[in-house]
Amino acid sequence: MATIAANLYQLHHRIDAACTAASRPVQSVTLLVVSKTFPGDAVREAHAAGEHRFGENYVQEGLDKIAELADLRSSLEWHLIGPLQSNKSRGVAEAFDWVHSVDRLKLAQRLSEQRPASLPPMQVCLQVNISGEASKSGVVPADLPELARAVASLPRLQLRGLMAIPAPAEGEQAQRLPHRALAELMARTNRQLGLSMDTLSMGMSADMEAAILEGATMVRVGSAIFGSRPRP
Repeated sequence: MATIAANLYQLHHRIDAACTAASRPVQSVTLLVVSKTFPGDAVREAHAAGEHRFGENYVQEGLDKIAELADLRSSLEWHLIGPLQSNKSRGVAEAFDWVHSVDRLKLAQRLSEQRPASLPPMQVCLQVNISGEASKSGVVPADLPELARAVASLPRLQLRGLMAIPAPAEGEQAQRLPHRALAELMARTNRQLGLSMDTLSMGMSADMEAAILEGATMVRVGSAIFGSRPRP
């Protein structure tokens, strides 16, 4: 069975090849290791192989894992990439470094109010429902400028960019379309509002290459590293 380190080696080759195909420097794409449902020992193994950024979908699981791996805290960067209810925001504001799933002003305001002054500003991405799916969270593109303007003005937060989980699509060309739309939306919003968002959190194991071709700066990958997720 392939080890986590071997899987990471192969994955970084995929990222490098996609960057070359897109005529981009390999350093322009960051890997976010999605560790949801996998134990702390798997994070330790990935960290030992050189990874420092980890993404969690579920608040309590993430908080438990951060506590379990407290001895590595200074060399780990924790990202919440799943939905966040306002009543669970305090723990996230106090423990995580990034939140990718901000999709409403009330949530951003709570994170701003609850972020301890002793910590660096919380890095946030606004989640966009780029495919218009009724089942997906995210602000609709038309409402993004208003939300971005408001979030950018909040203290203790730094608005970094946009995140999306497009609807599954077959073939590279079909996969590229929503990623292109998100990249264009960020560029347009930056121009409109005079912002400097620099992060496009898009692309997962199945569509990572398409996302990189369209400008992804952070790809969120779990199964290609850890294998099939444990069933609950």
